[in-house]
Amino acid sequence: MAGSQRLKRMGDQVQRELSDLIRSELKDPRLGGLVTISGIKVSPDMGYADVYVTVMGRELSNDQNAQAHKDTLDVLNGAAGFLRQELGRRIKTRITPRLRFHYDNVTAHGNYMMDLIAKAVRPDESTDESTDSSEVNNTDK
Repeated sequence: MAGSQRLKRMGDQVQRELSDLIRSELKDPRLGGLVTISGIKVSPDMGYADVYVTVMGRELSNDQNAQAHKDTLDVLNGAAGFLRQELGRRIKTRITPRLRFHYDNVTAHGNYMMDLIAKAVRPDESTDESTDSSEVNNTDK
């Protein structure tokens, strides 16, 4: 149990530092949108950290955006060595985990579903309003 608590603390610290590093140090123009780290899983031996990122400002359904997400992951995985080196300087641990970036589509999928729900509810609201206004007109006669 103490090991899992240690991994959680390590993951939280890595997440904070990586967020700052990505925002301030990476200047690649292919990093479109706002790159956020939605979660980190550190392996039990602290050799690897799986970093789950979300790119805000892009939709899930567009094929061009799928390519843009791939480009973002390519940039992040290409900069993983640099990010690991800087991370090692900042967190001062004996072992600095190797970084593996993955796209986390849970947030994007949730936004997509919320948009679909909002579109589905809109016609119902307009139907209710038109029914209410027709009843008001009939009572005036």
